[in-house]
Amino acid sequence: MTSSWMLVAGALFALMGTLAKMLSGQFSSTELAMYRSLVGLLAIGAFLMLRRETLRTPFWQGHFWRGVTGTISLVASFYAMLHLPLALALTLNYTSPIWLTLLSALLLKERFNARVIFAIALGFVGVAMLLRPAFASDQAVAGIVGLASGFFAACAYVNVKKLGEAGEPAWRVVFYFSLVGTVGSALAQPLEGAFHPVNAGNLWLLLGVGLSATLAQLAMTKAYHSGSTVVVGAFAYSTVIFAAIAGVFFFDEQLPPLAWIGMLVIIISGLLAKWASEATDKNSKLPTLPAEED
Repeated sequence: MTSSWMLVAGALFALMGTLAKMLSGQFSSTELAMYRSLVGLLAIGAFLMLRRETLRTPFWQGHFWRGVTGTISLVASFYAMLHLPLALALTLNYTSPIWLTLLSALLLKERFNARVIFAIALGFVGVAMLLRPAFASDQAVAGIVGLASGFFAACAYVNVKKLGEAGEPAWRVVFYFSLVGTVGSALAQPLEGAFHPVNAGNLWLLLGVGLSATLAQLAMTKAYHSGSTVVVGAFAYSTVIFAAIAGVFFFDEQLPPLAWIGMLVIIISGLLAKWASEATDKNSKLPTLPAEED
């Protein structure tokens, strides 16, 4: 059942990316991040009203930094999806387990054991293989931005872990992330130009981006609550497979062999990083990482 939930999440995350890419040319990456966050904000807000939950929290700083890093990751991820082949963009975002392993070792003073060093080194070999075609096709900026989305996602997870350890409920963390994401993306939009009009033709696509992301988060949460992090993480990478299929079918995207090998290497590295993370997490140090959050 765990694998089924994660496969559903993977398909929904790929659907989110597909719908976002269909909106390329109509909206900027910050606008897409804003609408995606707004839909999540409305959904969790309705849930809170029904449950009559309080939004009061003493952990404003944690929510702020979780929101800021998550929003940067979200905007960067959408930027990569709009400018790179879909599977490549999502794979770069999925470097977050590698970054998290590195950050945990540095910030939490963990020892660099053999598993950690190998996972990190293998991951960056995969990144180099994946980015080489991007640099060769004048997509270097988008490739670097995509890689940054994985880094900031890892930073966001560190804050999520701290908030969880402080006793903050998940719904409150999601609410404030959606709030910061909506406001932050709207404030950043002038950097990419004026806001673009929403009309009957693109409204359903925007709603689809937000709803698919929200439902994917629910399915992913269900999977992580009922299974091993490493096992669930393996199925989380199904997003890359679904995205590759969608890229070929909807956008006629073709990737060179080196990019496919790099994607495979990054997936293996990410799973090794999750394995190292889960093993060390038994000692209550390394954060356990979900596959995507923005």
